[in-house]
Amino acid sequence: MTPAEARTLAAIQAELARQIRYDDESVVHQVWIRQRYDLGAAASYAPARAAAVRTAWHEAGHAVAALATGARFSSASIRHGATSQGRVHGIRGGGDRGFVIDAAGQVAERMRDWSMLTGDDELRAWLLTWRADGGDARRFRHGIAARFGGDEVAAWRCCEQALTPLRPRIRQVARALLVHPRYLPYPVVAAVAASA
Repeated sequence: MTPAEARTLAAIQAELARQIRYDDESVVHQVWIRQRYDLGAAASYAPARAAAVRTAWHEAGHAVAALATGARFSSASIRHGATSQGRVHGIRGGGDRGFVIDAAGQVAERMRDWSMLTGDDELRAWLLTWRADGGDARRFRHGIAARFGGDEVAAWRCCEQALTPLRPRIRQVARALLVHPRYLPYPVVAAVAASA
């Protein structure tokens, strides 16, 4: 970890400790709220705040799954762009468990409010609608072929089993993304996740 990354980590940890009693929407940095509002992606600050939280959990899911599968990435961000609301940049690795990384954003969003799809029929119906997600859906379907064939439900349940124990880490990384007004480099994300 570079000295600059160590300072970023210390600032994030101090901010998280200061705001430990607040819910996720209360800790969103003004930069993320204003950016979504100024771009017209949200009609007011309230939906901008909610969108930032949803994005933070989504990207934290990808980042923590990457850490858990041994993959590397350059950084994680919740900056709203032209084609995405956030990104875990440059993911490399993950091997035959890379499909877990691809599903992790959607799984993490559901873990945030405990809205997991418990019935297989319900999950199967939702999977049919999961298409445009920055390439995640396409990569997930490609990645499960060797291990699960076309059984998307079994592959998804495998992802849920792998990620559910990691919920505290996902929450911690999501909150770090929310309180810090810039991207987080890999070493900072890894340290934040390990502190959960």
